[in-house]
Amino acid sequence: MLPKFCVYLILCRQEIGKNSRYIFRKRGPLWPRPAQRAVMFQPQLRKSHARGAFEILELIFHATVRNVRKSHGNAVIGLLINIAQTVLLVLVFYVMFDLLGLRGSAIRGDFLLFVMSGIFLFLTHTKTVGAVAGSEGPTSPMMKHAPMNTIVAIAAAALSALYLQLLSAAVVLYVYHAAFTPITIHDPLGTMAMFLMSWVSGAAVGMVFLAAKPWAPDLVSILTQIYQRANMIASGKMFVANATPGYILSLFDWNPLFHCIDQARGFVFLNYHPHYSSSIYPVYVSLALLMIGLMGEFYTRKHASLSWGASK
Repeated sequence: MLPKFCVYLILCRQEIGKNSRYIFRKRGPLWPRPAQRAVMFQPQLRKSHARGAFEILELIFHATVRNVRKSHGNAVIGLLINIAQTVLLVLVFYVMFDLLGLRGSAIRGDFLLFVMSGIFLFLTHTKTVGAVAGSEGPTSPMMKHAPMNTIVAIAAAALSALYLQLLSAAVVLYVYHAAFTPITIHDPLGTMAMFLMSWVSGAAVGMVFLAAKPWAPDLVSILTQIYQRANMIASGKMFVANATPGYILSLFDWNPLFHCIDQARGFVFLNYHPHYSSSIYPVYVSLALLMIGLMGEFYTRKHASLSWGASK
């Protein structure tokens, strides 16, 4: 006759199954507690590549929402603040063009649409640069959580900037179209492509700044601000490239944002055909900067230390 303890072992194995874990203690009750029993009978799910990809996308979504709500606890008020900044910048440039008598140098068509076509892409590019360069690095406390990594933080920062700027541009254009004067965009798909290209190029530039930031935080912060301020002029949003002398164009044609804005105006206006900009140049520059930024970020993540930011 089998001992009583062996009978218990046979019954437990039949009840639990081959894939479950069961821990016997030397002292105490033989049967598990209710909490242990609940964990013990849970199914073991194998994670596939598709399931892992969906989990990463869900994590990026929640991190994006967190970044959007950073500026203000109320998401609607945060969006209204961003719309107010966009409208204020459009009005400033409209008044400046009017006072300086530069309205005649613009493209034939709606002058305010000409101003907005440059402001929207400029804000998207510069705010994406700032968001990606200021995203959480490898030594951030958020990186201590297992699913979180720097790629998720970078993607969330870039997508939050795109969401705010795209929604702000859509609201401003709709209000101007419905309340003031109807507008017509010659090629909406091409315009949207250049809008997204300005966002991608901003994310690529921000990646380079982010990779260098742990090595020289103060210097990189200054360089990021200089780049954003320089694009107020270097983006070319205040003039028409076709009507600009060649010796002036040579000062701006290095900038991918300049090409995005000029090409976007070619898609917005029927009577404008860009001759001194390219829609492919920003793609090549963005891919190159993105690869440099990813390699730099990978190297920095392997060598960065929390003690670098410690006060001496």
